[in-house]
Amino acid sequence: MQTLAQAKQNFVYQVERIETEEKTKRHLQNIGVVAGSKIVVVNLSGNNAILLVKSHRVAVSREILSQIFVNKKIASSESWTSLDQLKAGETGIVVAIHGQGAVKRRLMDMGLTRNVKIVIRKLAPLGDPIELTVRGYELTLRKSEAELVLVQREENE
Repeated sequence: MQTLAQAKQNFVYQVERIETEEKTKRHLQNIGVVAGSKIVVVNLSGNNAILLVKSHRVAVSREILSQIFVNKKIASSESWTSLDQLKAGETGIVVAIHGQGAVKRRLMDMGLTRNVKIVIRKLAPLGDPIELTVRGYELTLRKSEAELVLVQREENE
C-alpha cells in the first residue's frame, strides 16, 4: 500500500483508506474520494496535483495526497493517458473528454465519444497536428484538442 503522493501518473489506483481530519475527509467524500473508489493522478506539479475522480478533475495539495492510501495499480492494462501522448500506430479507447462547452461538443460531434476505438495514424514532427482514425474515417486534431481526450491504451495485436 502507498499514498497518492507516491503514485505514478496516468495509472488507475483504488483508494484503501483516508487518514486526515474529519472536515477534510467529509470534503473528499463529497467529491467522490472514498474507500473503494478508482482514482487517477493526471498531473503532479509543485505542491499540487490534479486527480481524475469519476470523470471529474480535482486539484489537491500534496499534503492531502500523502493522507490518501491506495492499493497498487488495479491492472497495468488500465493505464489512462491523454490522446496526445499516444505514438503513431498505437490504439486506445476513449475514456472521457474534458473539454468544456463548444470544444467538448465539437469533439463529440466528430465522433470522439466514450468507448470508441482510436488508432493514431500520423504525427507531425512536433506532435501538432495528430492524424487518427475514428469510426472508419480519418480525423486531424490539434495537440491542444487531443490533450482534452483521455484514453485507455490498448495492446497492439
